This record gives sequence, structure tokens and C-alpha cells, in this order.
Amino acid sequence: MTLRRILAAACAFALLPALPALAQSRPPAQVKITNGRSVPLESLEITTTGEQARLVAKLSKPLAPGKSVSLKLNKPAGCSYYVLGKFGDESESDNEGIDLCKEKSLRLTD
Repeated sequence: MTLRRILAAACAFALLPALPALAQSRPPAQVKITNGRSVPLESLEITTTGEQARLVAKLSKPLAPGKSVSLKLNKPAGCSYYVLGKFGDESESDNEGIDLCKEKSLRLTD
């Protein structure tokens, strides 16, 4: 075996333990949203964080109390997202820095 092949094999084996961690550092293709309040969720937007925020998911129609829906993430980038929900009673739920790499579902409550 040549030195080049030995080094390539050593690098490949060194990266094996890191592969599961790399796979978990990507957001899912979709996120489950549950309305845990007693009023309808009228709108919900998920955007990237930072100066040039980009919309990655949006609720297409109001979500009744106690119901859930899965939203497809459109070209997600990174793990940190801003979530803004508006309810039928004029209240809002805004959360910055939601880690969608760890949180595959969001339950909006009082």
C-alpha cells in the first residue's frame, strides 16, 4: 500500500464518527406545526435569521385550535430560524433563534 492510500484510508476512518453529527446539522424537509391555543392560528411565517431574512415556509390557510399541519421548508439554510405566528385574538407569537435542526415540530401555546 502506498502512503497516499494509507492517508486516504486514515482520513476516511477519522471522519466516520462525525457523519451522524453532520447529518443532524441540517434542518428537516418539513416541520410539523401544532396550534395548542383555543383560537385559530391565522398566519405563520418561518424565515431565516440575519439581515437578509428569507421566507422558507408559510401557513397557507388558518389552522384551527388543536390541529396540526406540516409545512415544507423551501431551500432551508442553517439551523436558526425566526417564527412569527398571528392568532385570531390579535395576539402574536414570535420566536427568534429556533433551532430547526433539533426541533422537527413546533407547538404554539399560550
